[in-house]
Amino acid sequence: MLEPRIIEKLKQIIGADNTATERQDLLCYGYDATQMEFLPDVVVHPANADEVSQVLKLANAEKIPVFPRGAGSGFSGGALPKGGGIVLVTTRMNRIIRIDTDNLVAEVEPGVVTEQFQEAVEKLGLFYPPDPASLKFSTLGGNVAECAGGPRAVKYGVTKDFVMGLELVLPTGEIIRTGGETVKGVVGYDLTKLVCGSEGTLGVITRIIFKLLPYPDAKKTMLAVFDSIDGAATAVSTIIKGKIIPTTLEFMDHATIQCVDRRFNLGLPAEGRALLIIEVDGDRDLIEKQAGQIHDLIKPLGLVQFRVARDAAESEQLWKVRRLVSPSLRDVNPTKYNEDIVVPRSKVPDVIRRIEKIQQRYDIPIVNFGHAGDGNIHVNVMIDKEIPGMEEKAHEAIKEIFQAALDLGGTMSGEHGVGLSKAPYIPLELSPVQIATMKAIKGALDPNNILNPGKMFPE
Repeated sequence: MLEPRIIEKLKQIIGADNTATERQDLLCYGYDATQMEFLPDVVVHPANADEVSQVLKLANAEKIPVFPRGAGSGFSGGALPKGGGIVLVTTRMNRIIRIDTDNLVAEVEPGVVTEQFQEAVEKLGLFYPPDPASLKFSTLGGNVAECAGGPRAVKYGVTKDFVMGLELVLPTGEIIRTGGETVKGVVGYDLTKLVCGSEGTLGVITRIIFKLLPYPDAKKTMLAVFDSIDGAATAVSTIIKGKIIPTTLEFMDHATIQCVDRRFNLGLPAEGRALLIIEVDGDRDLIEKQAGQIHDLIKPLGLVQFRVARDAAESEQLWKVRRLVSPSLRDVNPTKYNEDIVVPRSKVPDVIRRIEKIQQRYDIPIVNFGHAGDGNIHVNVMIDKEIPGMEEKAHEAIKEIFQAALDLGGTMSGEHGVGLSKAPYIPLELSPVQIATMKAIKGALDPNNILNPGKMFPE
């Protein structure tokens, strides 16, 4: 519990209306998309960088933990207030400050919802490609803190590839600017890229400068069903070797196809063992040509079904197959652990086979889908916590899944981050020297370890 004098000081900084201490209010900020819950001592909603600075100066002086939070949609516990303290919510800072159509940049506050920002720039004929699954409610500050990805990453990259500059409040309360609005700039260390993906452990983001692109002229969506995982994986490499970089290459394994079709009766072929949703964008005539080329390239690879959307409505129908995955998984078991390993795209069949053996060994349903174009597979370990021992088996299975990805030259997290849930597994991927180097950076910026403590590094 925080002392009453601390609460009063916070109210003086933020305002009583934007400071919450009642249990029913605190409960709303103690959870995310994981299964974990922790109760904060107080929740504050600052309106600008100056208020954030004052909160952090107070917290640093009093050695009080501060946990930055956007919409709370993360899958790794990155914003959870383990041990109690101050949850600092950035959703009041929700302005799109400007969109510069001459220089193709935009300046925004961290509380802007991702989809709202995309819609705003698209009205001006511009394009912000990063598209995490949570885009309808996740905020841009959280996207930067986690370095969010999404289906379009295979062609356009992830959030860090579009962040040009930041306004950042350091754990000790100082306000700094990193980067800028120029494409080139090599003066000093690249603090902007350091902060992207740092999960709120190095500073609180209060403004972001994003790079934008011209909006593509058109897009074409295709659905391809294969008789083997190897066929689908080979199709990914074959398309790219054919000098076509699709906007998206989404993958679903046999278990996922069964889940979706059993629940929603979409008419997917029973002999399908893997499925790709392929989308290309760009010049209208070019993408028509590319759709034909893609069909010719993948036809010999065990293609069972190939559909091409003729218009936006048919494109939406094809994407429906992918969007219905999450609601269908609950039919398998009530609780899921959603992990997001990455392997070189040519290794996708190998890691799926390794996962199938892990599933058989632990007798736990595992459903796989994700972004095949960049080798990012979402591995969903489905359990029923009411069955004794099942949760423990799930954690053992997850550890083996991470090791399988690492053995194949991959990583145990592509876009969900580390947070609390993956912190115990960090030594599987990072050496003691790597961890010590990162901790040294953290210690230099946050000497009292008040900002999002306990995240990323094993304790």
